[in-house]
Amino acid sequence: MLRGNRLALLGAAAAGAVALAGVAAPATASPASPASPASPASPASPAPRSASSVDWRACGDDGKAECATLRLPIDWSRPDGPAFGLAIARRKALDPDARVGTLVFGPGGPGDSGVQRVTRLKGGIDRFSDELRRRFDIVSFDPRGIGASHPVTCSADLLRAAPSPVIESAAQFRATLDHNARLRADCRARTGPLYDHADTLSTVRDVDAIRAALGESKLTFHGSSYGTLLGEMYAETFPRRVRAMVLESVDDHSVPDARRFLTSELAAAQDSFDQFVAWCERSQECALHGKDVRAVWRDLRARAARGELPDPSSPGAALPEFGLVLVAYKSFYGPDWAELASKLAALDAAPPLRTGSRQAAAPKAEETATDPFTAQFCSDWSLPVRDYGEYARLMRRTEKVAPDMTFARPVMAISACLGWPQPVRNPQHRLRVRGSAPILLANAVHDPATPYSWAQNVARQLGPTGRLLTYAGAGHGSYGRGPCMQDAIDAYLTTLTLPPPGTTCPAQ
Repeated sequence: MLRGNRLALLGAAAAGAVALAGVAAPATASPASPASPASPASPASPAPRSASSVDWRACGDDGKAECATLRLPIDWSRPDGPAFGLAIARRKALDPDARVGTLVFGPGGPGDSGVQRVTRLKGGIDRFSDELRRRFDIVSFDPRGIGASHPVTCSADLLRAAPSPVIESAAQFRATLDHNARLRADCRARTGPLYDHADTLSTVRDVDAIRAALGESKLTFHGSSYGTLLGEMYAETFPRRVRAMVLESVDDHSVPDARRFLTSELAAAQDSFDQFVAWCERSQECALHGKDVRAVWRDLRARAARGELPDPSSPGAALPEFGLVLVAYKSFYGPDWAELASKLAALDAAPPLRTGSRQAAAPKAEETATDPFTAQFCSDWSLPVRDYGEYARLMRRTEKVAPDMTFARPVMAISACLGWPQPVRNPQHRLRVRGSAPILLANAVHDPATPYSWAQNVARQLGPTGRLLTYAGAGHGSYGRGPCMQDAIDAYLTTLTLPPPGTTCPAQ
């Protein structure tokens, strides 16, 4: 959850830079038979269509993937209304005689491209084991509003001008509300009606349309990070259409409010920082070995807050405190502790910027840029903050929970959604899954973005339907972390054999 995407873009904006996204659209395909827009309680079962009805075209780094576009309703309550193109990609099973079926991968973020996960060789299809590639057609997609699937488009200038989540006064709080309102209006005008239908519950219907278009009577699904929310809601909406489901790095959509969202998220970020400090203390590979790492970190944060810390990626510009914390937070996903230690050591040794040093000039940019984060996340999470007083109380609480990681990325999620119209389209609730095949959850104990406590809570909500597979190490994502995790997940997806209850895999 909360991968780079708009949060990274806004973090860069705080340092004076903006990242513009663009994904080439795959070839258009024949329209697929859409899933029924029936209510979650009693979804109608559309007749599956043959995968041959999809107009696949060769694509990918090696030309061995296939791409297509499905025309689907923007608003599933109006199946005959305006449509958009959902970009999908596939690689066929390498051993057709051993083929089990189709494995649909749910990308994370929000903002990750599932099409690129399939079409790219390095950092793409290599995520999946040789066994999965041998026995499954691997299919993924760009979720609505993202990548090549009618991306949410906004003014680049407005995205670049995003306020810092370090809000220190009522005036700054009001300025953030005003900016968010202007950005919403701009993105809605440029994007069209899909902007108000970018929630995950709508994407659930898109995934069922993929299943139907591929001729699969049941879904085999592997969701990663934010893709786990998609899997949870699919199982809740269409429980009897699930053949097998793996949820890796698990979102807990029952977290009820901003206080508990931030508390749980930042406790996980602080735990990851603590793991980094412990590694530095015992490892000579750490560039800060033998130093008081927390003292170095406190000094760097103080220098950043004063505007004295140079930004290595933008000569002459200051690295803001939020940007510094983001550097550490992103490194915990790996985790890339040695690289982080080297970066912090270099910053510690860097001379301070002089007062009045040049700030980085805004980069030249196209008129528009894509925002793959806000429309989806803010439609999925109701996290309102009433006023500056409540925001300040939230931040004081996070300082107690996460003294070293107070301004980690989840704070940007809260500030980016300030003022979002209530009620949201897809508010939090406890999972209600009845009649689904077993669902395998996988989570690292020291995950910085999807806390282990979230996976435990989702397992409790699923009851006998859920089985939690624990990775005892650190980092975001656990599938590729050694044969114990990978083999257990592969065995379930291929043979429907679950690991024994309480299985824990050692850290790698």
